[in-house]
Amino acid sequence: MLRDSFGRVATDLRVSLTDRCNLRCSYCMPPEGLDWLPKPELLTAEEIVRLVAIGVERLGITEVRYTGGEPLLRRELVDIVARTTALAPRPQVSLTTNGIGLARLAGPLAAAGLDRVNVSLDTLDRETFVKLAHRDRLADVLAGLAAAEAAGLRPVKINAVLMRGVNDHEAVPLLRYCLDKGYELRFIEQMPLDAQHGWRRENMITADEILATLQASFDLTDADPAERGSAPAELFLVGGGPARVGVIGSVTRPFCGACDRVRLTADGQIRNCLFATDESDLRAAMRSGVSDDELAERWLAAVRIKKAGHGIDDPAFLQPSRPMSAIGG
Repeated sequence: MLRDSFGRVATDLRVSLTDRCNLRCSYCMPPEGLDWLPKPELLTAEEIVRLVAIGVERLGITEVRYTGGEPLLRRELVDIVARTTALAPRPQVSLTTNGIGLARLAGPLAAAGLDRVNVSLDTLDRETFVKLAHRDRLADVLAGLAAAEAAGLRPVKINAVLMRGVNDHEAVPLLRYCLDKGYELRFIEQMPLDAQHGWRRENMITADEILATLQASFDLTDADPAERGSAPAELFLVGGGPARVGVIGSVTRPFCGACDRVRLTADGQIRNCLFATDESDLRAAMRSGVSDDELAERWLAAVRIKKAGHGIDDPAFLQPSRPMSAIGG
């Protein structure tokens, strides 16, 4: 198993398929975009499936989440999903996406065995969407959500980041929209993972603020804590249930003690935390011809040195050099 020195076991693998994205969300990257990884540095589809198979078949991975950048931009995505769901034991396979292109791909992905999707949606207002993402694509995201629901990729989960003075007034409308559509909403605190390194704690909408806003309009009660397990979201029943809303307080309510995640970047680096400053290179080892056994040993060694927590409250905290788009959620 992928066990660290604190006894935590990683069973949830997040795999970035590309660092490219077709939006320019201000909490992630500048409007002009970033210098993308050269194609030769990216893992091929064969390499991705090989590493995922090692994780599932040898190291106890039970859930695989494909991320980016924007994973729908990866041409081999449907094939990668199909080959992942064919592994034994079969992992749960999900996708985090901005939803652009999902209207076209939801059906093929469901047919390939994809279990569910998480879609980023920070606003229901077209002008605010353009201000946040620097692209006029709100209609495409909403169409993608509807297609995912129709394809049976349930529960369709929505991830929303609130930014002070931009969309922080939309917490209640977003939850009403999700309740109406049958989607599950998760609010996520803005994290220090932007390429511009412009994150400031005082500008962040905290979990406490989000909950106070929601509680003014909805009856929220704590969901069963046992149901949360190692999941990052604190869950609350809306109006007694069964509808739920989640709040992910990555900064102010860290859940590092129960973390079961490990990440594989699009260029083949193992990261044992979103905020890690060190990586372990599996791509170079794989391309040098080492065996699956050796790759598994390198992976085990990488996870073994995972730190106790992300350390954002430590005065010595350094934001990782890679932004979120280059790490993978």
